[in-house]
Amino acid sequence: MFSILAINPGSTSTKIGYFEDGQWKFKTTLKHSHEEIVSGTDRDQQARLRREAVINYLNMQKVDLGRLSAIVVRGGLLKPLVSGTYLVDEAVYSDLQQAKYGWHASNLGTIIALPLTRKLGIPLYTVDPVTVDEFEAEARYTGLEGVNRLSMSHALNMKAMAREAAADSGKRYEELNLIVTHLGSGISVSAHLKGKMIDVNNANEEGPFSIERCGTMPSLGLVRFCFSGKYNQEQLIRLLTAEGGVFSYLGTKDFVEVEKMVTEGDRKAAAVLSALAYQVAKEIGAMATVLKGAVDLIVITGGMAKAVKLVSLIKERIIFIAPVMVIPGEKELEALAAGALRVLHGEEKALKYQEV
Repeated sequence: MFSILAINPGSTSTKIGYFEDGQWKFKTTLKHSHEEIVSGTDRDQQARLRREAVINYLNMQKVDLGRLSAIVVRGGLLKPLVSGTYLVDEAVYSDLQQAKYGWHASNLGTIIALPLTRKLGIPLYTVDPVTVDEFEAEARYTGLEGVNRLSMSHALNMKAMAREAAADSGKRYEELNLIVTHLGSGISVSAHLKGKMIDVNNANEEGPFSIERCGTMPSLGLVRFCFSGKYNQEQLIRLLTAEGGVFSYLGTKDFVEVEKMVTEGDRKAAAVLSALAYQVAKEIGAMATVLKGAVDLIVITGGMAKAVKLVSLIKERIIFIAPVMVIPGEKELEALAAGALRVLHGEEKALKYQEV
C-alpha cells in the first residue's frame, strides 16, 4: 500500500492531507499568521516557513516521513500543459521559483516539497496544474493580433468533479459533454468535450466577476480607467484581481456575510448577488454554444456552491440547457492523491514537463 502527502498552498494557508493504506488519515488547513506571510515575502523564505509548519504538524501526528511513497502538490503557473500527472523535476522547480509564467501562491507547493522529496528519495508529483490547456484553435482568438486568450483555471478541481459527476451518472468522463463551473474566490466556467476541457474563462481576467475579481471589463472603459493617473500598474492589477467583484461593491470577501446582508433586506447586496448569478449563468450559456448545444450535464462546484440562494438563481437561468448537478466545496487534496495513486499503481504514466 502507498502513503502519500498532499500539499495545496493558498495565499494565507496551506492545506495538507495524509493518505495511507487506501484511506485518509487526516486532512487539515495550516493557517499562517500575517507576520509569517509578511516575513516570508522572499519566495524561498516563505517556502521554508511553510515547510517547517508542515513538518511540525506531521511530527505532531507522529507521521513517519520515511514511510512516504510520494508527495503531490497543487501545480502553480507553468507553461501550457495537457491534463495529467507530472513528475516534478528541476525544470518545474526553476519555472515556479523564478515565476517564469507569473506568481501565484500555488507556486509554493513545489518550492516547499522538492527539498523534502530529495532528502527522502521519493518522487514529487503535480496533477492538472492551473495552466492545463486543451483549447480548440478558435478559443485562443481575442480580436487583437498579438493578444491571445490563455487557458488558466481551477483545472484540478473541475477535472476531478467532472470525473465524479460522470461516475455518479454511470458514465466515464470521456463519454460525456459537460459544463463545469467552479465558484470560488475566482470563478471558472469550462466546456468539456469527451474528456477534454476545450474552453474556459481565465478566472483572473475574464468571465463573471467573483468575490474579489472583476472578470471581463468593457475595454475602452478600462483603458480610460488605467490612464486616469490615479493608479500605478501594481495597484491596478491588485484592484482587478483582489479588490474587485463583490468586495468592490459591498466591502467584504466573506460570502456568508453577503448572504446575511441579503437575508436582512439589504437591497444593494441582493442586487449584487443577482448580478453575480446572472453573469455566471451567462457564461454557462456561452459554453453551451462551444459544445454546440450537446450538453449532457452542468456541474456546479467550489466553495460558493454551498450558497443556496446563489445556486438557485443560477439554476433557474440554465436548467433549460441540461440537468444540473451541484457538488459543493472542492476536493483538490483528493484529486491530487488520486492522480499520484494512478501513477503509483501503474494505471497511467507520469508525464515529463520538458517533453510536453
